[in-house]
Amino acid sequence: MSARNVAEILLPAFAGTSPPAEVLERVRANPPAGFTLFSLDNVRSVDQVAELTATLQEANSSDLPLLIASDQEGGQLIALRGTTDFPGNMALGAADDPELTERVGRATGTEMLAMGVNLNYAPIADLNTNPANPSLGIRAFGDDPNMVATHVAALVRGLRSAGVLATLKHFPGKGGAQVDSHFGLPVIEHSRERLDEMELVPFRAGLEAGADLVMTGHFAIPGLTERADMASTLSKAVLTGLLREDLGFGGAVVTDAFDMGAIAQGAGQVIDAIAAIRAGVDLMLLKGEAQDRLEQGLALANHRGIISDARLDDAIARTRALRRRAAVAERPGLDIVGSPEHQHLAAEAAQQSITLVMDRKGLLPLRPESTARIAAVMPEPKDLTPADTSSLVEPGLAAALRHHHADVDEYLVGHPPTDNEISSLYDKAVEYDLVVLGTISASLDPQQAALAEMMLKTGVPVIALALRTPYDVTAYPAVDTYVCTYGLRQPSLDAAAAAIFGEAPFAGRLPVAVSNDFPIGHGLTGGTS
Repeated sequence: MSARNVAEILLPAFAGTSPPAEVLERVRANPPAGFTLFSLDNVRSVDQVAELTATLQEANSSDLPLLIASDQEGGQLIALRGTTDFPGNMALGAADDPELTERVGRATGTEMLAMGVNLNYAPIADLNTNPANPSLGIRAFGDDPNMVATHVAALVRGLRSAGVLATLKHFPGKGGAQVDSHFGLPVIEHSRERLDEMELVPFRAGLEAGADLVMTGHFAIPGLTERADMASTLSKAVLTGLLREDLGFGGAVVTDAFDMGAIAQGAGQVIDAIAAIRAGVDLMLLKGEAQDRLEQGLALANHRGIISDARLDDAIARTRALRRRAAVAERPGLDIVGSPEHQHLAAEAAQQSITLVMDRKGLLPLRPESTARIAAVMPEPKDLTPADTSSLVEPGLAAALRHHHADVDEYLVGHPPTDNEISSLYDKAVEYDLVVLGTISASLDPQQAALAEMMLKTGVPVIALALRTPYDVTAYPAVDTYVCTYGLRQPSLDAAAAAIFGEAPFAGRLPVAVSNDFPIGHGLTGGTS
């Protein structure tokens, strides 16, 4: 088959906020299925992305539109800057209102399509069953399969109702991973029976809701493959046997990015690419310097008969079906992006998610004297994994608190904080009437735990806010007042501040089990615990 046929199963990427000349030439001469836009590589503003996507589509010589994809998960991972800061999946799980989740999905999709992005690598269908999972956390709705399934289906419906293609990831469920697949190969020791009872439940629900794509997970799962050294992306037993035959999925299978450490890099990368197509992959998400080499290797593998014409034809047919579906979506005006309507929806979702886990001494709601001094402490936001855009978020805890009390001083520390920062903050904190301490995945960071313990030693009342995963209280169990926001974007911080000062209820419930004392579904409306 021709190189053009191979191009039709590729989703490459490029560097730049506008398409380079060689990319435009390729789109004119031999267009791929589409492109993936990455936040740091391609995105600066709403108008810029809209112009970029329009330029790509105008150059496209195919009679089908290009697929333009991005990771617009909400919360921790918002690849398209300038869009509404919707809370992420775990916040929606804490709110546990599927109708709200569907509205967020529809609004997210509407903003994407207005910018010319027609494929979302969302929703996450994984269960966050391992609190130490370094790459999942608040990207998941929770750890209960039935609750997660309900919200996965709702988000799929919302995205598709806006005309955006929805992707379930990461099949068959990476919640139990101990290693970030960007850097190495996780091994998940789940049996098929366990998968049926837990991990596959949200995927089934997402498929029933009409998900257009399923993204493969770069992790080994010996219970299905009998191999602890091979990612499920490369397994016919997983992609054809389980996904196609057992679950009946007829849509397109797309890989996670092929530059990740769980996949062979260097000379061996093309072997894994060939194996993935043979296993049942229809679209390859390519990133990095090896894209041309991989395309040439796949074309040669087809020419030599290693990838059959029938397998390639099948993949191309599924890819074309996606592009035909994308062609009928009507593109909204750019004024919908960040609109007041969507800002109100983000605020509503955030407010419904804020969870009061404990308030042992009845500190809340806060009613400080007008002269009271409050210290707001939090780490500088940064990306803790490549699947993260937190570094683009401005710290906003102090600003949120100042909406309710004027005398609030902001203290930002490193992530992790240094010993000098911790001791210096102790000297400052003793002069305040209250410390509001924001932590970011402190359960995995001994230095943040040390900072919290030092704040507790001041004798000043401390309100701890978990600004990412809800497990932080396990790092500083002596705290008396503990609140979970499931994110550090401004709508979540504003909602937490309103609840702390008694101007809004604590409406959220834990969507994961934090400990025996704080099981899934736990949450207070106020008072003591």
